[in-house]
Amino acid sequence: MELTGAEILVRFLHDEGVDHLFGYPGGAVLHIYDALYKQDKVKHILVRHEQAATHAADGYARSTGKPGVVLVTSGPGATNAVTGIATAYMDSIPMVVITGQVPTALIGNDAFQEVDTVGITRPCAKHNFLVKDVKDLALTLKKAFYIATTGRPGPVVVDIPKDVTGACTDYVFPRKVTMRSYNPVVKGHSGQIKKAVNMMLAAKRPIFYTGGGIILADAVKPMTELAHLLGFPVTNTSMGLGGFPATDRQFLGMLGMHGTVEANMAISHCDLLIAIGARFDDRVTGKIEKFAPRAKIIHVDIDPASISKNVTVDVPIVGDVNSVLKTMLDQLKVSERKPDGEVQAKWWQQIEEWRARDCLKYSTEGQLIKPQHVIDTLYKVTKGDAFVTSDVGQHQMWAAQFYKFDKPRRWINSGGLGTMGFGLPAAMGVQFAHPKATVVTIVGDGGVQMNIQELATCMQYGLPIKLICLNNGFLGMVRQWQEFFYEERYSQVHVEAQPDFVKLAEAYGHVGMRIDKPEDVEGALKAAFKMKDRFVFMNFITDPGENVYPMVPAGAGLDEMILI
Repeated sequence: MELTGAEILVRFLHDEGVDHLFGYPGGAVLHIYDALYKQDKVKHILVRHEQAATHAADGYARSTGKPGVVLVTSGPGATNAVTGIATAYMDSIPMVVITGQVPTALIGNDAFQEVDTVGITRPCAKHNFLVKDVKDLALTLKKAFYIATTGRPGPVVVDIPKDVTGACTDYVFPRKVTMRSYNPVVKGHSGQIKKAVNMMLAAKRPIFYTGGGIILADAVKPMTELAHLLGFPVTNTSMGLGGFPATDRQFLGMLGMHGTVEANMAISHCDLLIAIGARFDDRVTGKIEKFAPRAKIIHVDIDPASISKNVTVDVPIVGDVNSVLKTMLDQLKVSERKPDGEVQAKWWQQIEEWRARDCLKYSTEGQLIKPQHVIDTLYKVTKGDAFVTSDVGQHQMWAAQFYKFDKPRRWINSGGLGTMGFGLPAAMGVQFAHPKATVVTIVGDGGVQMNIQELATCMQYGLPIKLICLNNGFLGMVRQWQEFFYEERYSQVHVEAQPDFVKLAEAYGHVGMRIDKPEDVEGALKAAFKMKDRFVFMNFITDPGENVYPMVPAGAGLDEMILI
């Protein structure tokens, strides 16, 4: 039986196992929306802005490991989605973004709502396609999902002209796809793995530095087993939080610009750095010449382009992190050699001295709410078992520092691109994926207003998200930089005109709360979480002068931290 291109698309999504589609309709995709209307297997989520559609799909993907799927129209629909595509690209998140396009005969004519979607998204997508023949549609979609979810994951854009969605052809679901030009390496080189294992057994001051690749590869179990077997310290990037239990004694906290003293000092003094699923981002390394200056470096990553891109490594291993770690475990278990216990004890003694400095301590005196206290209390009230999304800024770093993530896929934030406005729509995607779970989004008073229209989406679908706004009246992280490095010239960072967030939440049909006293923090959080079926907007009025510590200034080494 012949189907239209639109019907093929919808049928394919169902056959591929897609259950949620985040989108916003428009002229170029009307055939597709008509096909969606005629079925009930793929649930479409109507957002209020295309950027929110991509962030919601992103949150869905990060919390499940399955690709997020987006549908937007041509022109401004596609350009509005670009920020979310770039966000997913920087953080290696699997996503398929389907964009409408003007009819093929009009491409290049500057037709109504026409943009060169393929050209615009080429720098910020893993791959993209323009489908010109309906006969190619099903196979192209299969390729898109295959590329998005294999190797180093990422967003793939499929641009479909309107006439292609209206044309007819036979449909057969392509169960397999092979691409001669795309064959990601999975198994690591056995010789390199053996060399790495020998270096680990001989190391005197080793440390595991793990990133988002641990979580993307579902490699938390072998990573944890390997760390426990060797007894080595572990530090995570922000993207890697939850890749090793935060409450484990071997965990040193996050490293980098706002990392802990113990993590950053261990990196600076180690003799062996084992990087697993991380890409040596500038926010992690500080000044590259001062990064792990005494260390030999082992780097395991699925993406060969990431190895020795920023930091030259001694033992590169290209392969799937899960597979490589399991091979390392197998070799260690049959080896007669073990790490030198006496040498490791000295290394841990030094680490404990750094840890004793308690670099995350903060003052609880005064009448102003400390934002760190809100996160600490949130962790206590939720027992560490919430899905936590965040916007970007000071509140993001406080959440990363003070909420102890013992499980993977619970910390959902924009790392590489640093996208304000990410937190609320990402939380929507997480809540759709886990309808019975506790989902919290931590935002600032600046970033939350970038996609605040999604409060309507939350009402339409009855999403019981709990929103924590750490409201300091400033664009906090920019204000902090201006305080430290621009002689307190606070240029355009004071958010002087704010809405009444309680009334705004209520206008959208939600519960709004304003909390401005430290002694009310715990009670407010407990009251909010008792409302299990309601969206609650909690506006915490926090100390406007509070800064994120530790902080490594730009151009400094990790051992040159600013402390409180």
